[in-house]
Amino acid sequence: MVCISQSDISTPESTQAKSLQAQDLSALSDDELLGLIAMGQEVAFQALVARHIDRGYAVAYRILHNGSDAEDVLQDAFLQVWTRRDNWKSGQAKFSTWLFRVVTNRCIDHLRKNKATALDEIPEPKDGKLSQSKILEMREGLELLEDAVAKLPDQQRIALVFSYYENMSNREIAKIMDTSVSAVESLLKRGKQKLRIILKNDSRDILSLFTQG
Repeated sequence: MVCISQSDISTPESTQAKSLQAQDLSALSDDELLGLIAMGQEVAFQALVARHIDRGYAVAYRILHNGSDAEDVLQDAFLQVWTRRDNWKSGQAKFSTWLFRVVTNRCIDHLRKNKATALDEIPEPKDGKLSQSKILEMREGLELLEDAVAKLPDQQRIALVFSYYENMSNREIAKIMDTSVSAVESLLKRGKQKLRIILKNDSRDILSLFTQG
């Protein structure tokens, strides 16, 4: 699926790292792997990538709807793990939470820079139930919505992206963001309120085109 190669990372491999095997690392926690990564052990980095790459790719792909772009976003996120390995503080946050936040922010940046590509991904209806005018309305609405989402505070933006683009439940979002369900509900409520304020000059209810709440 996604190839994250150490050929892109210039760093010497220690004798201790060479002696480690992937199967020896499978029982370690993310924090323990990150501790080894901080010591420059590449095999621990590959084990961490293997553990999180599938879901990370799924998140990026469902937001961008483009396999190549999703791979680029995910590789950038994992390379950031390696290049900033000395800065990770154990116990400060779940690694998966950090990873999905980085992936989401990268995807939003990509959408802002590539609106035309994102809009082209809205499929034509095979059953003819949607009229051309409705499709155009959704494309225009998506453009406005993407601009508005990009203006939200980080936590609200992340929650809304997972809710809108991933169709995740509040419980799933809470687990990824390492917070409570009630906190996610509050983020979504405040985020939607802010979006409606940002979009108030449009005569249509843009949010109703894509959500039920």
